Amino acid sequence: MRNTIRKLMLSVLFVVLIASKASAQGMPVYDNTNFISFMKSLVESAKQTSNLMQTVKFLKTQKENIDKVNNVIKQLKAVRELAKNNQRLFDIVQGDLREILNSPFIKPDEVSRISDSFDAILQNSMEGMEYIDQILSSDNMKMTDAERAEVLKEHELKSKEMVSEIEAKTRRYREIIAFREMQHKINNRETDY
Repeated sequence: MRNTIRKLMLSVLFVVLIASKASAQGMPVYDNTNFISFMKSLVESAKQTSNLMQTVKFLKTQKENIDKVNNVIKQLKAVRELAKNNQRLFDIVQGDLREILNSPFIKPDEVSRISDSFDAILQNSMEGMEYIDQILSSDNMKMTDAERAEVLKEHELKSKEMVSEIEAKTRRYREIIAFREMQHKINNRETDY
């Protein structure tokens, strides 16, 4: 039994020595306050990241809204210009064309030709306005606001060209009338010989 006690004592001593050597090498020590501070900072960083993501989404939505508003403003400006150009066309036809056609220096066969040329421009203008009305009022044409604004801008340019064309024709017919009037005065002047 003595032998057994001796063996048992040696084993306990051996275990104590090994255990003391293990603790001498260092057991990891955790500072709970630093760990809690670290976790708090991680949670706060996660909150800030979440807030930044929400801000980015909000700003993206606002940019899209601003783009939509800009496109609507462009559409309104284009429609206003189209209406102004069409009003100018009708004013020219109403006033200037009547004056040209009532002139005694326009021949009867020219009246229908002049009327037809002005009428063609007005028809083209009316068709353009009907198309624009369809674009603005119909959802059947699947267009974005930017595409719609582009189409309106094209029609605005066409209407400006029509105004220029009708003004040029009016100017040309007035020059013809002025030339014929001068020619009439020269041919019918009284001579004092």
